[in-house]
Formats: sequence, structure tokens, C-alpha cells
Amino acid sequence: MNYIFNKDPIIKDLDMRDGFPVVIRVLNFNEPSARDFSKLMKRAHNTGQNVIPIIIDSYGGQVYSLMSMISDIKNSKLPVATIVQGKAMSCGAILFSFGNEGMRYMDEDSTVMIHDVSSMGWGKIEELKADAAEAERLNQKVFHMMAQNCGKNKKYFLDLIHEKGHADWYLDSDECLEHNLANKIEVPTLNVNVSVDITLD
Repeated sequence: MNYIFNKDPIIKDLDMRDGFPVVIRVLNFNEPSARDFSKLMKRAHNTGQNVIPIIIDSYGGQVYSLMSMISDIKNSKLPVATIVQGKAMSCGAILFSFGNEGMRYMDEDSTVMIHDVSSMGWGKIEELKADAAEAERLNQKVFHMMAQNCGKNKKYFLDLIHEKGHADWYLDSDECLEHNLANKIEVPTLNVNVSVDITLD
């Protein structure tokens, strides 16, 4: 993503502190990355910026970490733009759908991959049954949300995954546009306008 800084002519020296504006880059879905994501979401609300760009380039990871990130986005007071550069696979594909409508961007050469939630369970039979039931619950939940984000009926992506035999489903940028997962096939430029407003009370 390219940045363009436009400053008020009255500002002679511009010292842009690290982390302003806040642009979140998601590479992994695990507990440390979810904590970092939450901290950056909070910081973005205090910079004066009017949108939070989230760049996704990930093979996926833990679904509970994804759910934490989703909670941060759903409780955000600012709109969120999601941008896929490279890949958004598994959890990354779900997170991509949480960009505001009209603000889901994708580089034309990027790839999205969708598949069922994995239980990753092991142990005794009853434990495996419980893990499988939880994986099914999460699978229904995340794909219902994804469909809703894309303006589809709640079983839209679940039905498509079933039709494809529950194999990994790879989508290019044109296919993502067709399913309304992506809104724009481009990487946006971030224009940052800097000015100083002082009031005396």
C-alpha cells in the first residue's frame, strides 16, 4: 500500500511518529497476533484517522483468534477497509469479509482460499466427538457471518463448499468479485491529510 502525506502549508516541520496512521497487517491468527490486533484497533481510534486499513497476507490459523479479531471489528467506531495482498486463506478469507461494504480491496494477483473449520482434536472418543461438534458449530457461525457480510443468504458459502466436496476452494480476484467477497480489484492508496486546529476555551 502506498502512502501520500498532504500537510497544511503552515506546517514547516512534520515529524510523523511511528504507527501513525494505524495500518494493521495480519499475517497470522494466533493469541499473540490477536492481542496485537486488539491493541492496534484501540490505538487507531485515538489518532484522528477516519478509517482503519487492515492488510491481509495470511495462510490462516486459529479460529478462536479470528473470533477475537472479529469482535474488535464489530465493536469498532470507525469503518474498516480490508485489503488482500498475496493471500487470504482460511481465517484470512473470513476476516477479509469483515471489511465494510465497498471497502474490501484485493490485488488482482492475490488468492483467497476457503475451507471447513478444522477441529484439530485428539484424545478419547468422547473428547473427539466434543471437538467435532465444536468445529461444526464454529463452521456454521463463521460462514453464516461471511455470507451476511457479502449480502448473501446465510447458507450461501456453506452450500458452495458442500458442492465442491469440502475440498480447499481457491478463488482468484474475479471470482471474489463475483461472490461480492471483494468489492474492488486494486490496492488503494492511503491519502493522509495533516493539519493543526487550535481552539481556546
